[in-house]
Amino acid sequence: MKVGILAAGGIAGTMAKTLNNLHHPEVELYAVASRSQERADAFAREYNVPVAYGSYEALVADPQVDLIYIASPHSEHYAHAKLCLEHKKAILVEKAFTANAAQAQEILDLGKSQNTLVTEAIWTRYMPSRAIISHALKEGKIGTPYSIQANLGYPISHKDRIFKPELAGGALLDLGVYPINFAMMFFGHELQEVRGECVKSDTGVDFMDNICLIFKDGKMASLHATAMGPTDRNGIIYGTTGYMVVTNINNPEKVEIFDKNHQKLEELPLPMQVTGYEYQVLSCLQALKKGQIECPEMPHQHTMDVMHVMDQLRQQWQIKYPWE
Repeated sequence: MKVGILAAGGIAGTMAKTLNNLHHPEVELYAVASRSQERADAFAREYNVPVAYGSYEALVADPQVDLIYIASPHSEHYAHAKLCLEHKKAILVEKAFTANAAQAQEILDLGKSQNTLVTEAIWTRYMPSRAIISHALKEGKIGTPYSIQANLGYPISHKDRIFKPELAGGALLDLGVYPINFAMMFFGHELQEVRGECVKSDTGVDFMDNICLIFKDGKMASLHATAMGPTDRNGIIYGTTGYMVVTNINNPEKVEIFDKNHQKLEELPLPMQVTGYEYQVLSCLQALKKGQIECPEMPHQHTMDVMHVMDQLRQQWQIKYPWE
């Protein structure tokens, strides 16, 4: 599977590092594309990429490319996914999948009509830690789970992709998407209510979010995201006999089980990884081998469910992007 990377920013660099260190006989970092040849060449030199294109059109026209990882800003995902699919290229689209649910549905429908693999690069859904946590919950290690608290925050309010409305900026699509996915991974997608409050920047996008998800079975999630500064990034799942603390919901480093007296009972072992990005790539490889158009870890409907949650929140907050 020859992988092409569309866009040459920081997250593209992480994917390039991952592919270079994966050493999988069926996965090859093959090409990178940028809007400028100079930038593509610099990226290719830094990450030892064999082919560098100065336009996205050249990348999608290359018959050797099997999978394209879309690493552009949220605002561009729709157009870039469409470009790839029009050339029948399988795509792994960085989160948030698109800027809104309408765009997401159109891309997924197009992929289906082309019988082409489309999946969202929400890496936490593909990681082994997800199955390890789910298994521990099913085993009743904390009794019956009933609520989740999760947060994610970094000091990134100065970055263009955060403060610019034209880049689909704000904390929600960049950061809030992780606590939302964390809650829905372990409590399911049957939601009764979505509520939230935010603090906006001068540009009108959300910089701090508090989100409450109420599930149809009575469970609840209290979620926080901020672009103003660092948070502990923890996810805590509370049960009737104890609780589980996941250190760093963005890439779990530690999973600990505590009893009702706050005594640590155990720490669940997590496997070593390249960067954590490799699992979504390997899932794409398996899907392509099987002729599937979605990955089981993040089916199309789950992508749509998360997009609908974020649309509802932005509607409550009266945040619209310039093209909406």
